[in-house]
Amino acid sequence: MKRSRRTKIVATLGPASDSPEMIERLFRAGVDVFRLNMSHLPREKLPEKVEAIRTIEREAKRPIGILVDLQGPKLRLGTFAEGAAMIEAGATFVLDGDPTPGDAARCHLPHPEILEALEPGHAILLDDGKLRLTVVETSHDRAVTRVEVGGRISNRKGVSLPHTVIPVPAMTDKDRADLDAGLNAGADWIAVSFVQRPEDVAEVKKVCAGRALVMAKIEKPQALARLDEIIEISDGLMVARGDLGVEMPLEQVPGVQKRITRGARRYGKPVVVATQMLESMITAPVPTRAEVSDVATAVYEGADAVMLSAESASGAHPIGAVETMNRIAEQVERDAIYWSIIRAQSATPDETAADAIAAAAHQMVDALSLDAIMAWTNSGSTALRLSRERPNATVIALTPRRETARRLALAWGTHPIVTKDASDVDDMSFRAAKFAVREKFAAVGDRVIVVAGLPFGTPGATNLVRLTFITREHAEKA
Repeated sequence: MKRSRRTKIVATLGPASDSPEMIERLFRAGVDVFRLNMSHLPREKLPEKVEAIRTIEREAKRPIGILVDLQGPKLRLGTFAEGAAMIEAGATFVLDGDPTPGDAARCHLPHPEILEALEPGHAILLDDGKLRLTVVETSHDRAVTRVEVGGRISNRKGVSLPHTVIPVPAMTDKDRADLDAGLNAGADWIAVSFVQRPEDVAEVKKVCAGRALVMAKIEKPQALARLDEIIEISDGLMVARGDLGVEMPLEQVPGVQKRITRGARRYGKPVVVATQMLESMITAPVPTRAEVSDVATAVYEGADAVMLSAESASGAHPIGAVETMNRIAEQVERDAIYWSIIRAQSATPDETAADAIAAAAHQMVDALSLDAIMAWTNSGSTALRLSRERPNATVIALTPRRETARRLALAWGTHPIVTKDASDVDDMSFRAAKFAVREKFAAVGDRVIVVAGLPFGTPGATNLVRLTFITREHAEKA
C-alpha cells in the first residue's frame, strides 16, 4: 500500500475503534501507527489489540507501528466532606498531609513528595487549570496558598505543578507492569508521560533494552529547561499540547511546538504533534477551519506525524477524522511553500560518513528530480538519517528486521519493506531497483538512488551511495 504523503498519521484506539473491522478501516483510510493508551486500556486486553493489528499487517503485507503510551504519575487531590467545595478567589487554601476530608479552607494532598518540593511563589493548578493557587508558605507536610482563580472543586481532581520539579520517577508501579506487558506483546514504541528530565527517559530505555524505541512526551514546562538533553537520549518526541496548555500560558504553546519540532529534526529523531488536532470531529462530521489550519501548520513545520486522540478513540467519526487528516497532509505537501519551509529548516549534517552520504543523496534527488531513495538498513539509522534531510523523494527502507520496518512506519517520508539482506553490491542494486518498480515508485527508464553500508548487516555503517537505472529486467522480476 503506497501512501501519497510523507507525513505519517497516528490514531488512538478506543471504544469507537477497537474492533478488528474498525482497525482495518482506519489503516485503509491512512493510519500508519496505532496508539494504545494505557490510561484507558486494561493491561490484560493489550495482547488482543496488538494481535488484531498484526493480523491486519499480515493481510495488507505492510508494516504497521504500535505505540504503547504509558499513563505516568497522576497527581490528584484527596476528598471533600461534602464531595465538593467552593473556593473563593483571594481566600487562603491549605493543602496538607491530613487524610481527613476537606472543605473550603483545606484539603488532603496525598503526595508527600509534592509538599516537600513546593516553594513560595510556585503555582498549583487544579482540575485541568480551572482553579489556580499560589504557594505563600510551606513546611514539610503543609502548603498555605492564595487562591488566584477560584471555583468549585470536587473529589480526586487532578493537580498540575508548572513550576515544581517533582522528585518522583516518570514510571509508577502501574507503568512498570504496563511496560512489561507492552514489550511482551511486541510494541514498537513506548511513550513516556510527564517527562521532566532525561533520567526519566533513560529509566524506560534501560528496561526496554532495545526491544522497543522510547518516545518522550513533552507535556511539562520543566522538560523545556533540559529539552536538548531529553531529545538526545530519546528515540522520538511527542508534543503533548493538551497538558502543556494547562501548565503554561496557552499563547506560548505554538512557539514551544515549533521549538520541539525543529529540535527533533536537528537531532534526527521522529516527532509527533498531538492533542485536539481535530477535536470538533469527536461529535461533528467535519472539522473547524481553525483545526484544519492547526493540522496543516504541523505538516508545514515538517513534523514526522500528526496524531488523533479522542477523535479516533471515542469519537463519532473516527474514519472521517483519519480521512480528513490524510487530505490535509496531502494538500500541504503539494504546496510549493511547503518545500521552501522544509528546505529553510535543513539541519547541518554531522561530521560522519553516514550524514555526508544522506546529504549527498538529498542533493542528487534535487539535481536529477528522482522519486525514490532505496535505503538498505538494519537498525533503521540509515533511513532516519535520510528522513532527517526531508528529501523530495520517498525513502524506501529495505530491512531484514520486521521490528525495524515497524518502527520506521512513524518516520517522515519512509516506506519500509521487509526483505532479506543484500548478499553483495550487485544484489543490493538489482533488488533495490526491483522493489522500486514493484512498489510503483519507479518505472523502466527511471533512476533511483541506492544507499547502504558495507559490510552488509553492520548497524550504523552507511558508507555507499549508487545511482541505478531501472531496466526491463528489473520490471520483469518485480
